[in-house]
Amino acid sequence: MEAASLRNRLAVAAGMWREATNDPLPKLAPADPATQIAQFELALVEVLCRQATPETAREVAEKTWDLVHDRPDSDSVKRRVTECHQDLARLSHGA
Repeated sequence: MEAASLRNRLAVAAGMWREATNDPLPKLAPADPATQIAQFELALVEVLCRQATPETAREVAEKTWDLVHDRPDSDSVKRRVTECHQDLARLSHGA
């Protein structure tokens, strides 16, 4: 994966993390940079989805989709976002 793309992904995810929580950035297991960024993005998606309320579910869905919309369906983060969106849809409809 291109280095500039990885830097952009990291910058976006770090900014979203800082907006979503006061927690420090998560510690990541040693791995190649692409894998570490994906691990970080997965942690971010978990935080955002866990914090969602019926009032914020739509906003969380938009934010998480912005993270992955241009990725292939096989991308692990995109798959998790898609799963999260199902939960967010139920939450926003009071189910």
